[in-house]
Amino acid sequence: MKIEVQKLVKVRVRQHVNPLSKKYQTPVSPPDWTKIYAQTTQPLHLDIGCARGEFLFEMARLQPNWNFLGLEIREPLVEKAKVLVSELGLSNLHFLFCNVNNSLKPLLSSFPSETLQQVTIQFPDPWFKKRHGKRRVVQPELVDTLATYLIDGGEVFLQSDVEIVAQEMCDRFDEHSAFYRQGRDWLTMNPLPVSTEREISTISRGEPVYRALFVCR
Repeated sequence: MKIEVQKLVKVRVRQHVNPLSKKYQTPVSPPDWTKIYAQTTQPLHLDIGCARGEFLFEMARLQPNWNFLGLEIREPLVEKAKVLVSELGLSNLHFLFCNVNNSLKPLLSSFPSETLQQVTIQFPDPWFKKRHGKRRVVQPELVDTLATYLIDGGEVFLQSDVEIVAQEMCDRFDEHSAFYRQGRDWLTMNPLPVSTEREISTISRGEPVYRALFVCR
């Protein structure tokens, strides 16, 4: 599976896309989910900033009783991933090109109620410069939207190889009354059955990964 994904979705794209630019200010229109997923009422796992989608392809294969949705702002990656979904005939996986900071609410509101059960935000663009902080994906509005649509007990898994980015994401969720963090220290292990390529690469270099798990109440 991983070889096939790399073979079909490897494409040159810009590493940094400014979500505040005019091009990305139109919210996406939700598709008809009944034409995408074989079972629309299955639990939904949302991966925000899914990049090429290797993580989701493997998760969809391992967990056929879940639906998976990857959101990505770099359109060429989404188009290539959608081709592979079709090639593999996966009826529990979909990718959408969008700016999550203006499209998340309309997308989640279009799903059957109480289907969103798990969210992952893994290695988002760090936007190191202070003046670029508003470009980071985890903003208070995003956290509030997830609080609205996640089921009671639903989980948000965060990880980054940049500690200040990981800490800021955690701070955003800590500040919201709907979420509580499991433990106060960084998780030493990934609780999911699949690791992203970035995670594997970071660990192979002997560098730390900063992980945290939040639960919606």
